Amino acid sequence: MNDSAEILLRVEHLCQYFKMGAGQELRAVDDVSFKIRKGEVFGLVGESGCGKTTTGRSVIKLYDITSGNIYFKGQRICAGTRAYSDAVTAARREYRASVAEIKRAVKADKANGKAEVSAENAAKLKAAEEKYRAVLTEQTANIRSARFDDKNCNRVYAEEQIKLVREEFEPKIAAEADDGKRVELEKQFRRQLQLAKKSRIMNKMQMIFQDPIASLDPRMTVRDIIAEGLVIRGIKDKKFIDEQVYKMLDLVGLVPEHAGRYPHEFSGGQRQRIGIARAIILEPELIIADEPISALDVSIQAQVINLLNDLRHRLGLTILFIAHDLSVVKYFSDKIGVMYYGKMVELADSDELFANPLHPYTKSLLSAIPLPDPNFEKGRKRIVYNPIAEHDYSEDKPVMREIRKGHMIYCNAAEFEKYKRQLS
Repeated sequence: MNDSAEILLRVEHLCQYFKMGAGQELRAVDDVSFKIRKGEVFGLVGESGCGKTTTGRSVIKLYDITSGNIYFKGQRICAGTRAYSDAVTAARREYRASVAEIKRAVKADKANGKAEVSAENAAKLKAAEEKYRAVLTEQTANIRSARFDDKNCNRVYAEEQIKLVREEFEPKIAAEADDGKRVELEKQFRRQLQLAKKSRIMNKMQMIFQDPIASLDPRMTVRDIIAEGLVIRGIKDKKFIDEQVYKMLDLVGLVPEHAGRYPHEFSGGQRQRIGIARAIILEPELIIADEPISALDVSIQAQVINLLNDLRHRLGLTILFIAHDLSVVKYFSDKIGVMYYGKMVELADSDELFANPLHPYTKSLLSAIPLPDPNFEKGRKRIVYNPIAEHDYSEDKPVMREIRKGHMIYCNAAEFEKYKRQLS
């Protein structure tokens, strides 16, 4: 993959926590960071419950994220405030501890016969208060900015699109001398302006869900399901809508006659194709494919993967591909991120990850890939990952570190040196 390509999606320190009652919370995604370049397929793998789907749903704003930032096309679309609130809480705790310490010093001075507060203690008190006020001001501004961006990302994007439409059409209309051509330009301008007003940055990001039947409304025809995005966007031309629906059906390997049927009349593979058609009709730039093949037969899985691969090249799509099957992920993905218990434990190019797996959990996943060779399968040994036995994080805490260009691994300093020796 070309490293100079534009970064389409950037996820920074994403945290998604869910309340469990009694003051407890489930850390479904905990401090995950990655970026996806335009035209790239980023594979996200891991066992069930590791946070893959939650990450995808957080990116597309189906969840309000707890902390972190998500940028799409350079614009912040999701922003959590927990980290900023925690910084204020920590600063307040530090300030109160400093004040308590200074008060103890003042009390000791009084006990020694000094009636007035010493200049040194007064300076310390003032410095502690100024430090706390600075943190409070900074983090309050961060919280305000995060809430604004999270709530108004679509409105900001629509305003930018309106500006671009005006810059394109207004000079043309002003310069056109022919009355008939000017009237036609004005019609186009009004049509494009209306679409720009209803444009949403989230329309450029669509999702293909894991269960095709659960994601399709059983009371809507295939035409209505696929066309729903266009209708919401404000397009009312039925002829144009029908043309687009038939075009999408053709792209995903279905026929126009299928448009009048209902979801229950199709097989699982066909229903997934309908879901793909619904996702691509709005011409998105990013597709989040949440285990799109796990509910399908093996023969149908290959067809859907080949369809996604074809659409990727034909439409210039960027894909966040969430899956369990590592062999499929290797075939389809340019980069792979491995998740375990809400953490990203390893991140690398596809070939690099399979050639040089470093994290014990990655090795465990790779050892579980079956091969169509009975002799090999007889001797294949599964690697069991036991985090308690593998890691000692009691003192030296782990962080994401770059061990090679583009190869990141979640480890502490001692493990990092060990992994470097393994590579060399």
